[in-house]
Amino acid sequence: MIAAIGFFDGVHLGHQFLLRQVKAEALQRGLRPAVVTFNQHPLQVVHPGTEPPLLTTPEEKFELLKAYGIEEIVMMDFTHELSLLPARTFMKRLHDNYGIRGLVIGYDHRFGHNREEGFEQYAEYGRELGIEVIQATAYREADKTVSSSAIRALLAEGQLEEANRLLGHPYTLRGIVVEGRHMGRKLGFPTANIRPDTPHKMIAKNGVYAVKVQIDEEEKMRYGMMSIGTRPTLHNGTDQSIEIHLFNFSDMIYGRRLKVDVTRRTRDEQRFASLDDLKARLGQDKEEISRHFEQRLP
Repeated sequence: MIAAIGFFDGVHLGHQFLLRQVKAEALQRGLRPAVVTFNQHPLQVVHPGTEPPLLTTPEEKFELLKAYGIEEIVMMDFTHELSLLPARTFMKRLHDNYGIRGLVIGYDHRFGHNREEGFEQYAEYGRELGIEVIQATAYREADKTVSSSAIRALLAEGQLEEANRLLGHPYTLRGIVVEGRHMGRKLGFPTANIRPDTPHKMIAKNGVYAVKVQIDEEEKMRYGMMSIGTRPTLHNGTDQSIEIHLFNFSDMIYGRRLKVDVTRRTRDEQRFASLDDLKARLGQDKEEISRHFEQRLP
């Protein structure tokens, strides 16, 4: 196998550029393209409490890597013991335990204890261990830094469309439908309240969004609108909730799992003077988001 090493949070355009290089190098040598990645963000182990929220859960990352043509994924637990391994020892483990015969190293990527070494040292270790080390070409956009941290910042600022562009696919939430307060149903807009799969997931800025939703493993994608926020008109609270109203759908789906592709941000969260005002605004949201999807239907 020929592999790239990294956390690959988001599997964004920069990652995808690297993955294409891995596939090309693997094809030239008759080997399988692979990725070595981790279940936990390294900072969660090295400096607990400083790790960023995740753009992609391990499951989402696995699916995206497969979708972009990576045939083998070595998903490792990032442990304290692993963090202390020198780069050469880590490379030997990849060679001996996983059959890695080549590594495509990102232009600025470093690994191993304290990340002290660079490409020349990796290449030297590779010659000793029987691993071909290949330096990747950097991905560049004229005026943008494409990084996981930049995409998190865009989501936090409510710039969903630009975040999705840099991701190269929709920002996604997944979670279980849990019991809510049923106020949406009373207003004529029943909602599915979801609890994200992991508390470490990056949640976009509060507001109203257009979404495409998959229930469990159904092939059908359903359209709807999502509210992220504290429901200030109803509860004046501080707890954040994620509520989804599916268009033309009334089934009870408590306990079922939703995959939510977020395609557009339509407005900020607002406080309304009355429930009637809130209901009227939800009707406008539904009309606007329905038009958004109609323009994209085949």
